[in-house]
Amino acid sequence: MALRCEICGKERQTGHRVSHSNIKTNRSWMPNIRKLRAKINGTSKTIKICTRCLRAGKVERAV
Repeated sequence: MALRCEICGKERQTGHRVSHSNIKTNRSWMPNIRKLRAKINGTSKTIKICTRCLRAGKVERAV
């Protein structure tokens, strides 16, 4: 499982799940990572990228 965006470096964040009785247990938030082929320095390369970077147009998709 990919845990880090190769463009912005976004990765898993951790925190607490808090119940109604205020009991805190560990949980994590995973970034929405996709694997795609992109043009990097004129060559086609498969990278792992978060959907926010993909929507922002930070990479050019390879055809």
